[in-house]
Amino acid sequence: MNPNANSLKVGGLTRLSTCDWPGQLAATIFCQGCAWDCPYCHNPGLRAPQTEAAIPWASILRFLASRRGLLDAVVFSGGEPTLQSALPDAVAEVRALGFRVGLHTAGMAPERLVALLPLLDWVGFDVKAPFGSYLRITGVEHSGDKALKSLGCLLASGVAYEVRTTVHPSLLSLADMVELRAQLLELRVENFIVQQFRTQGALRSRLPRSTGNLSLPIEYGAQFSHFAVR
Repeated sequence: MNPNANSLKVGGLTRLSTCDWPGQLAATIFCQGCAWDCPYCHNPGLRAPQTEAAIPWASILRFLASRRGLLDAVVFSGGEPTLQSALPDAVAEVRALGFRVGLHTAGMAPERLVALLPLLDWVGFDVKAPFGSYLRITGVEHSGDKALKSLGCLLASGVAYEVRTTVHPSLLSLADMVELRAQLLELRVENFIVQQFRTQGALRSRLPRSTGNLSLPIEYGAQFSHFAVR
C-alpha cells in the first residue's frame, strides 16, 4: 500500500451506487474537506478538512479487493476530493485493482485536477452558477474563475464527463440558468444535467426559503447533445 494514499481522509463509503456514475455499478468514496460554503450542501459533515478519517484507507482497499468482478467502478466524491494531496496515489491504487475511476469535483483546484485527469475515466463536474455569480453560492471570491479554468481543462482532456447544476429556486433564477446555458454552449459542453434541489441531507437552517422547483422552457436543453432534468 502506498504510504501517501494511506493519508487520504475518507469521511464515508457507499458500497454500491447506481447513480454516482450513470451506467456503472460503483462504490463511492467520500473524501473529507471542502473550501466552499454552498448553503444547499448535501454533505455538510464533510466540509471540515481537519476532521479525522472515519474509515482507514487500508479498510477501503480491503473492501474493494473483495468486490473485484462485482463492481464496475469507484467514484471519489466529497467534500472536494482534489483538495487532498493523497488523492492521485489513492486513485492509482484503485486502478491497480482493476476498477474504472470516476471523480466528483467542483473544480476548485485546477492544477490538481489537471494532474489527475490522466488517471480518470469519467468526471461529474458541478457547476454552481453562471461563472460570474459564484460568490452568491460558494461564499468565496474568484471561485467562479477557478471553476471555469477547471472545466476548460476537463473539456480539453477528452475524459468522459457530465456537467451538472443543482438548482435551488431562491438561489438561481431562470435568467441565471439562461446565462449559464449560453456560457456552457460557448465552451462546447455537450452533456448537461440540471438537478432539482432536494432537502435530504442539507442543513435547512442555512437555506433560503424555497418557492418550489424552477421550471425551465421545454427548449432549454435542445442545443446540448445530452440534456436531462433529474
